[in-house]
Amino acid sequence: MNFDKERERLSQAETLKDLKRPLRLTDMVTVYQIETQGPNGLYRERFIYAALIPAAQIEEALSDSEWDLGLGDGMPISGGGEYLRYGTENGVEPLVIYNDRYHAKEEWLEICEEFRHFHGLYHDRENDQYLKIDEDLEEVVVATAEPKHVQIRLQEILEWLVLKDMYLSIQFRCWERSERSPEELGLNPTDLGQEKSDTWDMLHREDLVCWRHSYKDVRGIQDYQVDSHLVGKHLIEPLPKSESGYVEFSPPSKRRYVKFIFNTHGDEYTCDPDKLDDLSGGNPDAPSYLTPIHFSKQVLDRYYHEPNKYTVKDSSVGTSWWSMKIDNHAPDKVCVMFRDLCLLPYTEQFHWRMHNVLPEGGVSETFSRRNVQGEWASSDQPDLLFKEHYELLQRACDECLGWQLLKPLVPGDEYRLKRIRVPAVDEESDFKDLVSDLTSVLIDKSLNEKRLKDLIPVAQRKEVKRGINLLESVLTSRSIAGSERHIRFLRSLWDLRPTRSSAHPEILEDPRYEKAAKHFNLDNLNCSAAFAKILEQAVAFLEFLTGVVRSGKLSDKNGDGC
Repeated sequence: MNFDKERERLSQAETLKDLKRPLRLTDMVTVYQIETQGPNGLYRERFIYAALIPAAQIEEALSDSEWDLGLGDGMPISGGGEYLRYGTENGVEPLVIYNDRYHAKEEWLEICEEFRHFHGLYHDRENDQYLKIDEDLEEVVVATAEPKHVQIRLQEILEWLVLKDMYLSIQFRCWERSERSPEELGLNPTDLGQEKSDTWDMLHREDLVCWRHSYKDVRGIQDYQVDSHLVGKHLIEPLPKSESGYVEFSPPSKRRYVKFIFNTHGDEYTCDPDKLDDLSGGNPDAPSYLTPIHFSKQVLDRYYHEPNKYTVKDSSVGTSWWSMKIDNHAPDKVCVMFRDLCLLPYTEQFHWRMHNVLPEGGVSETFSRRNVQGEWASSDQPDLLFKEHYELLQRACDECLGWQLLKPLVPGDEYRLKRIRVPAVDEESDFKDLVSDLTSVLIDKSLNEKRLKDLIPVAQRKEVKRGINLLESVLTSRSIAGSERHIRFLRSLWDLRPTRSSAHPEILEDPRYEKAAKHFNLDNLNCSAAFAKILEQAVAFLEFLTGVVRSGKLSDKNGDGC
């Protein structure tokens, strides 16, 4: 055996070095660990357990290497008529709760509920991970929990401790044992604690780390002769309040804002609301916070292309984290009030800056009537009108039929409705996808064929086909006038569905496609104008269905109205 390596192992110098190392905010920190087997069968026991120490007690905690909170501690108790939430009188709290009270079962671990709720963590039980969604809507692993090893990202711990005014204490207790005798290892009686000295078992401290290390002669205990014991704690202070990211602690200089073009000269100014003219005497030489900032319509494409993360509505865009009012009632641009741009995350502001254009004209009439004149006004944009009338039809079906004529899209397909829009650029691929989405919303996956078939006389049901033919049969059998042009629209949309690309000449030569293309005048329109025309007919179709539903002609009793 190499006795030098054995002495090095027993000194636990590498273990101590690892426990003392500076940590980065992005590090996953071990806050609970039980290790009872070293490499190559060597004896090792290592316990790590985190505690939260009030800031006022830091010096006291560093005056002793012993733990301030042990495994199984931190549970609520009642003693002497006083309720102690964490079972301690000194304010020390657990971060991970180790519970072995129910002796008939195995012990179990829980990450502090307050910490989980503070960060809104989702527990992925299959992978034993705790996740959060950041402001860019990306999943971030904040914690991993294995039966004998729990790690939590330092950033979330320290963000939490800023508000609690507490330090994180990584408590450790480590043993190494050797089968070699003290004499073979060159340990003298002082090293073994058999004779007192100034250095034996001394408390060591470096900044916010304190520890003790000692050897012990354990001959006669199993097959081991020397025991090495390291015990201590590494305290980590919370972030300075000014660097914590919380608005209430951040001076104005720490909050970042992007500059945007605000006038026809191309001049730029920050969207910092504290530096804009507030129309009440503040910053009179700055642009007004009500100045409309102009963007190309393409600024919204990012959000339409990720409908599971973002939602674009009439006059708004946002996520579960942020929402911003917009004027999206013009065919070629989007306007946002200067003051509202500060609501965007800093990184998101850059996305909008990339699409910032010189202002031309003012806000839309719809926006002006709603926000300036205080009137009710419907949008005149076909994509927004389509979604408005889709909701009106759903509401009419609920009130008059008790079932939906157009079934809601199944989970996993909801994005098709959310991303329907007039495309901002003339791209064949976008057009094809949008036609497919619209077909799914109106026909393919939505027509409630089961309910529609029930509206046809029993004697005629065997002869009725599916889809558009089924809807046409219902409208005919119920003597509903004016349906012909809407059925023609649906058939044209269906025949247009496969593609519009010249990469498929066999489809372009199909008579059904040629007829559909002629119906929508595709040869004379670019993609954006063509899909706008299709949406206008789709809106008319939804209006027609809503009127039919409210007329009572689709009810089981064929009533007089709803």
